[in-house]
Amino acid sequence: MNHEAPFLTNEEVARYSRHVILPEVGMEGQLKLKAARVLCIGAGGLGSPVALYLAAAGVGTIGVVDFDEVDYSNLQRQIIHGTPDVGRSKLESAKERLNALNPEVEVVTHEMAVSSQNALELFAGYDLVVDGTDNFPTRYLVNDACVLSGKPNIYGSIYRFEGQASVFATADGPCYRCMFPEPPPPGLVPSCAEGGVLGILPGVVGTIQATEAVKVILGVGEPLIGRFLLFDALKMRFRELKVRKDPECPVCGDHPTVTKLIDYEQFCGITPVVEEPAPLSSSDAATVEELKTRLDRKDSFLLLDVREQREFEICRIPGSVLIPLGELPSRLAELKGRDDVIVHCKSGVRSGKAVALLRGSGFAGARNLTGGILAWIDRIDPTLPKY
Repeated sequence: MNHEAPFLTNEEVARYSRHVILPEVGMEGQLKLKAARVLCIGAGGLGSPVALYLAAAGVGTIGVVDFDEVDYSNLQRQIIHGTPDVGRSKLESAKERLNALNPEVEVVTHEMAVSSQNALELFAGYDLVVDGTDNFPTRYLVNDACVLSGKPNIYGSIYRFEGQASVFATADGPCYRCMFPEPPPPGLVPSCAEGGVLGILPGVVGTIQATEAVKVILGVGEPLIGRFLLFDALKMRFRELKVRKDPECPVCGDHPTVTKLIDYEQFCGITPVVEEPAPLSSSDAATVEELKTRLDRKDSFLLLDVREQREFEICRIPGSVLIPLGELPSRLAELKGRDDVIVHCKSGVRSGKAVALLRGSGFAGARNLTGGILAWIDRIDPTLPKY
């Protein structure tokens, strides 16, 4: 980082005094932080502590990329937002909070989804990128864009009680693809919305990412380059794996074959769909209004809930029978003779898989409830709690 900033004001010296008296930072290091430009991908669980601590540390320009709104379910871990921010743009909420924490920092908001079309142009304006994404296509996209742009990738990920962190895409270090050449099969790793996450976990991993970003900017210490840090919150244990730069890596290797950004949804085996595949006809899916009518008429059909027991305990549609998706293949005998089946989950993704399984097993009348129990709550029974 060969940036130069003119000076620190008296107020800034007072603000950063605990930094400035560190021999590893000093006035020169604090000026490096002031001159640095860091891009945070996401203003969620990881992006919250990252952005807050980078702002507090005096990083001069912080870019934040997001396109979502604050939801009640975010507040358990996304500490940059507060209850009054529910329904508000995450970018507006984050910018206001960061400006309140440190008005000396310039916060640049980018309301967009990072894509192959905009990533290189977006990254060009920053010195390094902090990856706070929650899906594999965007992780591979961020990695490849960092390699092609020559920007360090400060990586972190979280799931349930486990977190990971590393520094990828530096000049001599490995990239994300060196460690994970191929993405996992689609649907194998549930999202946090499906699998849950300890609210404190992104705080731990995000502060590690912020620490690594500051170290890279200052050029001090031993960043997590070539090292993959694993954190288990239940056992309160850190482990470390060595990661070597792969000379055969298609992106950062000696003879790269990926020289421009590709279709990462396709690379990860995901067709671009929203939560629920569009129904082909009324025989493929049922609406919540139709379900309500049939329940009111006391029609003879099976309403099958394929969520987990813990989700069933939060809220349920009256009359539903619970068989979690993972148990369904071994419990098909329980459905014998019940061809008229409406299947639901939280939003329609798992129930879509269940319908495919049922139809392949001879239950030709199985249909998917469009939008799942969330649609039921939105349009039929808003007294039920959302999760």
